[in-house]
Amino acid sequence: MKEVLDISLENEMDLVLAHRRSMQVGEQLGLTVATRTTFATAVSEIARTAIEYTDNGRLTIIISGKYPRYSLYARVVFDSDQTFRATDEGFFYAKKLLPDFSFSSSGNAYVIEMGLGLPRSLKLDEPKLALLKDFFEQVTPLNAYEEIKKKNNHLHRLTGEQEEEIRIRRELDEKKSEFISVASHELKTPITVVKAYTQMLKLLKDQYTDKVAGVIDKLDMQTTKLSLLAQQLMDVSKVENGSLQYDLVDVDLNEFVNETVTILSNVHSGNQINISLGEPCQIKADPLRLEQVLTNLLGNAVKYSARNSTIDIATELSENKDNVIVKVTDRGLGMSPDGIAKIFDKFYRLDEVSTSHPGLGMGLYISSKIISDHGGKIWVKSVLNEGSTFFFTVPVQAV
Repeated sequence: MKEVLDISLENEMDLVLAHRRSMQVGEQLGLTVATRTTFATAVSEIARTAIEYTDNGRLTIIISGKYPRYSLYARVVFDSDQTFRATDEGFFYAKKLLPDFSFSSSGNAYVIEMGLGLPRSLKLDEPKLALLKDFFEQVTPLNAYEEIKKKNNHLHRLTGEQEEEIRIRRELDEKKSEFISVASHELKTPITVVKAYTQMLKLLKDQYTDKVAGVIDKLDMQTTKLSLLAQQLMDVSKVENGSLQYDLVDVDLNEFVNETVTILSNVHSGNQINISLGEPCQIKADPLRLEQVLTNLLGNAVKYSARNSTIDIATELSENKDNVIVKVTDRGLGMSPDGIAKIFDKFYRLDEVSTSHPGLGMGLYISSKIISDHGGKIWVKSVLNEGSTFFFTVPVQAV
């Protein structure tokens, strides 16, 4: 069975198309004028009935059978609240024209099929039928109405494909989030156990050599990284599910930044970290989540900068003093405009560092969500091979 053409039956203009295209099918097949006229007239009668009572009809012209016996069929389907019978005038007349006629209904849905056998003298075969289908796919529109109709159908098809793609992506994201949630919870327990045993070993440092101590320190450091990774996975899952929790309290921002950076400076002792604090201000924030943001930004600045390079952290009030701005500046690798546009996307990693620097691209995505949930904004300015400055704002509490 090969579908030659398909026409929606919405109004009187479609009735003209149905008749003329049916005639054209007969012409392309090489049918006699009388035969093609009979077929097109029967098609028109059924199409007219569908158009009179509905705007959801559809005409499909089909070649069925196999070499060397083929038949030409027209199928009209439509839904209508009105009750139709095969003896109704339009159907009755079409049935007289084409004895190979069938009428079926199910509830409000109707299907009418009618056709005729094609003579062997036409010498049809599969390649010829393929050419026939190609002809009607590429044929010039009969009039301006059909041209507009084809463009609208193309747009509807593209819209449908895009909606399907969005649906598939949404399903994949949901499955990915579910996997991340399960995996992170499953990882948390064994990581905690390993971390606990590592801490116990460190307490027994007098019972082993310095070489073993070095191995245990490395084990402890890698376990900490693994624990952070599992926590990030859990946070991504919570972000996706809208269940990221906050414990908001009054925070002196400058004091918070100074204490947090002082602690982090011991972790990142290979870089000079300068702090420049602006006017004191109070904010409403979750200190642990805000520390997570600052830790991520500073950690990235160190990761993508040369050892012993300088990293600047500064705070300042916005021009109207309703927000405080925190800036983290490095002199590292920098980013291209394309990287800047995508850097806060989930799991995004810059091509130039994806193989040389470890990571899964979760930290900035989580940080952006935390800042957004605090009522602030986060963004970056960067120049490739010169460095980057990450900014985030948090609303200031009115005094």
